[in-house]
Amino acid sequence: MPAFQPKDENFAEKVSDSFGRQSIMALIGARLVRVDPGEVEIALPFREDLCQQHGFFHAGVTSTIADSAGGYAGFSLFPAGSSVLTVEFKVNLLAPADGELLRAVGRVLKPGRTLTVTEAEVSAVKNGEQRVCAHMVQTLMCLQGRADMPTAG
Repeated sequence: MPAFQPKDENFAEKVSDSFGRQSIMALIGARLVRVDPGEVEIALPFREDLCQQHGFFHAGVTSTIADSAGGYAGFSLFPAGSSVLTVEFKVNLLAPADGELLRAVGRVLKPGRTLTVTEAEVSAVKNGEQRVCAHMVQTLMCLQGRADMPTAG
């Protein structure tokens, strides 16, 4: 992975604060594990209420943490006073999301002034073994001069 230089020296705090305002992350129990320039990791412990009918993590939940991991990877490189908005993403579900934990790692592929392209890999961890279950490619928009809203709504 190329070494990226964040445009905001407080990038990790900015990402962490924004993540804390995402009520969906709190609702599903996801936590921010790591924030590096251009790379973010999110973990989600297993809960039965996050599953589909076969007992695997639901594809919507898997996609949700992939979107946030990729989005915050891009956001880590955005300038101070800006915010991030997902423009589009495509998720390939490669295997059942079967495990005690989902781990999503988002990475910037190509940073840009307005549009940034990222990817995220989601792995299911079961009995200490990690298996890739989803891959996402995403386009983000940098909303310059428009900081995150302090509260939802």
